[in-house]
Amino acid sequence: MSLGKVVVWVVEGTWPACVDAAGVHAPDAGEIVLLHVTGVDVPGAAHGAFAGLLGRWHRERDPGVRLAELATAAADQLLRDAAARLGRPCTTTARAGRVEREVLAVAEDADLLVVARDGDRRRLGPKSLGPPSRFVVDHAPCPVLLVWPETAPDLTTIPPPPQHPPPHHPPHHPPPPHPPQH
Repeated sequence: MSLGKVVVWVVEGTWPACVDAAGVHAPDAGEIVLLHVTGVDVPGAAHGAFAGLLGRWHRERDPGVRLAELATAAADQLLRDAAARLGRPCTTTARAGRVEREVLAVAEDADLLVVARDGDRRRLGPKSLGPPSRFVVDHAPCPVLLVWPETAPDLTTIPPPPQHPPPHHPPHHPPPPHPPQH
């Protein structure tokens, strides 16, 4: 089966695994979109602190503006590196906003979304996904290919099954008092 649009979520530290997975699992995709999303929380916090202390009139000294510029340059370079690694024609898209919402918006009309595990990668389980990735996996409007950025942990890292709870006993209620006898 040939796929139409495949979105590859490119994130610092895990992007090579996603790009490689797209090449392996969607070699005949009609369109591959390499997507990077810059969260606005850090530049926004820096701008807010600066504006609160020194006012809004010093744009050239605003650290929020400088952080946003640096983030844009880093995203552009990351997307260029990812496109070079993919080695085939693709579209690169850089967005800013709430990361998980932006990823879902781009994946709305996709046939496949490629996402890397970005949480605790020392063991198998749900904690191997960070909060934005968990949200994306849970709400994706298309199939998701979830990849390990390195070799997956051994099955022995799965926690043991929970202990069985004791059998349920209904609560003991003392019998109602007898009505007084006359």
